[in-house]
Amino acid sequence: MPLKPEVRKLPGGLRLIVSRDDTAPVVAICLWIRVGSRDDPSGKTGLAHLFEHLMFQGSTHVPANGHTAAIEDGGGFTNASTGFERTTFYSVVPVGMLDLVLWLEADRLGGMLDALTPESLDNQRSVVLNERRERYDNVPYGTGWERLLAQSFPPGHPFRDLPAGRPEDLATVMEDDCGAFFRRHYRPDRALLGVVGDVDPDTVAKLVERHFGHLPPHLPELPAEPWPTAPRPPAEPRRRLTERAPGPALMGAYQLPPHGEAAGEAADLAVTLLGGMSSRGLHHRLVRTDQLAHRARSSVMPLYAAPSLCRLDVRALPGADLALVEKAVDEETERLVDRGVTVRALKGAQAQLRRDWLDRLAHPGSRAEELCAQEAYFGNAAGIDDRLERLAALTVDEVRSAAATHLAPGNRAVLTYEPDADGAAG
Repeated sequence: MPLKPEVRKLPGGLRLIVSRDDTAPVVAICLWIRVGSRDDPSGKTGLAHLFEHLMFQGSTHVPANGHTAAIEDGGGFTNASTGFERTTFYSVVPVGMLDLVLWLEADRLGGMLDALTPESLDNQRSVVLNERRERYDNVPYGTGWERLLAQSFPPGHPFRDLPAGRPEDLATVMEDDCGAFFRRHYRPDRALLGVVGDVDPDTVAKLVERHFGHLPPHLPELPAEPWPTAPRPPAEPRRRLTERAPGPALMGAYQLPPHGEAAGEAADLAVTLLGGMSSRGLHHRLVRTDQLAHRARSSVMPLYAAPSLCRLDVRALPGADLALVEKAVDEETERLVDRGVTVRALKGAQAQLRRDWLDRLAHPGSRAEELCAQEAYFGNAAGIDDRLERLAALTVDEVRSAAATHLAPGNRAVLTYEPDADGAAG
């Protein structure tokens, strides 16, 4: 069913996207800010992610953690996330709470700095650093993706670091840094508001104008530093690590066209085919046939202002030869280009991506987020209704060409893990 979103722009620059859905008495609200880790100042990696946490620590009229408490007390749910190119705050609540949630979002978009204190900054810095330890530093292979980003992009590139940031940079963040960052990026002309649910678009627009209409842009927009969006050879093609790990592993990052381009959609299908359907692909070859690994996956990390990346992740069995693993990966890629993209295989990959897309849109919160993304990156929220048609229109030749161009060994950065013989970090 077409979503038919309605888009309006407020005088302060905020864009409102409303999609009516009367299947349940709930409403999803997504506040999308066009700021991510690519906007972290030099020497302050992780600041955008830290700010995501600080936005829950109170604002002009709301106490620390009051935003979450108000929504959960009403039976709703709220959370946030930070990516390379955006920070999103989303809530799913009973429809009667829409006015309250809009007020809460406007209060922190306009007045988060009123509640910022040295204590709240130190507290959330500790939370963010602990998150990093739990998700990356103290997990086997946990820093692999961080290392691959550094291998894929040259020094100074804004997509070279994870949104989590580096601990040594986070330690230097001060209140003045936060104030400058907030005024630069947390402003209505850099924000989009997606609302999906059993609501009337005109009523929503009036409520948004009431709560957000008085918020002015803070500072003139600064032009982004131009970086090439076409795939380029990796900055560091290979790196080998010896450290504590359950077994050997091979990880890789292939550069793809930016997300949303026709060539990018074809590359997505090629990556899906490489990862494997029921009787083909990396999982079948490495896990079932050659029995070299217990896991073999490929997936796409979509980026819009830089080449997207295909993430290759093979966890080999103890004692497996990683040279044989890499040889099998290359052979599967060659097979895909030579004879693996058939009409039948393509239809299967298209069906898989179609299912994944519809599953995502089935949740009103994810739908609100995708509407904001479509409007933010392409200026056309209604384009969300066209993705399945674009996928279905791709041909065998287009997908085979994408596989040959973007999944070639020379287009990837490779990281290998060899376990330390003594079980200690090397």
